[in-house]
Amino acid sequence: MTHPVNPLWRGTAPLLLASKSAARRALLEAAKLPFEILGVEVDERAVEAEAPEDGPDGVARRLAREKALAGSRLRPDALVIGADQTLALGSESFHKPVDRDAARAQLARLAGRTHALHSAVALARDGAIVFDTVEAAHLTMRPLQPSSLDAYLDAAGDAVLGSVGGYQLEGLGIHLFERIEGAHSVILGLPLLPLLGFLRRESVLL
Repeated sequence: MTHPVNPLWRGTAPLLLASKSAARRALLEAAKLPFEILGVEVDERAVEAEAPEDGPDGVARRLAREKALAGSRLRPDALVIGADQTLALGSESFHKPVDRDAARAQLARLAGRTHALHSAVALARDGAIVFDTVEAAHLTMRPLQPSSLDAYLDAAGDAVLGSVGGYQLEGLGIHLFERIEGAHSVILGLPLLPLLGFLRRESVLL
């Protein structure tokens, strides 16, 4: 729970963040938005299977909406934020690696290529979605020799299992890249500028 002093905030209650992501939490904290963490359970693979025709952006939007709605069912009076992110290399989608070997294989597949991160945010109130959007960032990973890849995995440790790409740009993952195009908050999994715009339209933020 965090309630930072923000002279721009006009809301009467904190936002609820239906996400366990430390990166998303850090983004809201840096913007000094009052919020609380709300734990929700969403079967992400089942949600994806419901709409196999959805592209990576559509999957991210659907997952963000489901998380916001799950939180709103628990706290219908609050404004609940749901967010999710997908990674696509062309038509190939990636998920969080389950172990070091999976992370190594995934990073080797991405090395020397440009992939897209699709980040979605949705807000729900009283069991209904009141806002959602998806934004994309494009990241070009440098070619990686096996020795460089193993050195990165050794240094990063279990952190490689905590993100869809097997890297965290706010940490050692930055060393894997040669070009990045897109908003920082989108890369971290929460399109912050559209969220702030919505809050201003709702008159809870100046």
